[in-house]
Amino acid sequence: MISHVFVGTTDFQRAFRFYSAVMETLDLQLKFCDADKPWAAWMASGKARPLFIIGSPYNGEMATAGNGQMVALLALTRAAVDNTYAAALKNGGRCEGAPGLRPEYHADYYGAYFRDADGNKMCVCCHDAAV
Repeated sequence: MISHVFVGTTDFQRAFRFYSAVMETLDLQLKFCDADKPWAAWMASGKARPLFIIGSPYNGEMATAGNGQMVALLALTRAAVDNTYAAALKNGGRCEGAPGLRPEYHADYYGAYFRDADGNKMCVCCHDAAV
């Protein structure tokens, strides 16, 4: 359903360090990085899409976070949710909700929420029961 998600940044190097740490915890691979453009993208190994892309806005204006907008990254395990959340906070992210069950979504929904340094709200979640 989704081809790609693009998240704007005001400081590409800072965002690249942050998202590199986050994507590593989810086993997502760097597809490309062009600091001159600047932009970078990650994907699941062996998959062409979807892509998660960061970069400067195309129109050259300042990147801003949207109220009510959020990108949710899929984790295969609850431990991956915990590790991703920890990596986000260790690399400059701000807590928007610590890892835990969110039964209001469904019985097995385990998620965490954080913001990057540009204020973009992110979620990492696992939909599977603990094993």
